[in-house]
Amino acid sequence: MSWSWEYAFGAEDAARSAPAPFLSEVERSADELVRAAQSLHVHGRAHDGADPKGGDITVPGGMFRYQIVVRAERVYVVQITYLGF
Repeated sequence: MSWSWEYAFGAEDAARSAPAPFLSEVERSADELVRAAQSLHVHGRAHDGADPKGGDITVPGGMFRYQIVVRAERVYVVQITYLGF
């Protein structure tokens, strides 16, 4: 398995109605999070500690909340908020 990201919970439903330029910014930032997590947690599947704290990232048009699950080698986008700015 290799690192990737995906929408989780209600974020997938919210992504269906969000504008494409906003979603492309969310996806670009999620890709960066994946690269950072992969370089920090090289042996992700063998990780036996606690997962790092998630966070919020502001992107043009709004923000999103993410959580990293190291043993699953995933970055989950758990909430997106489109504000239109």
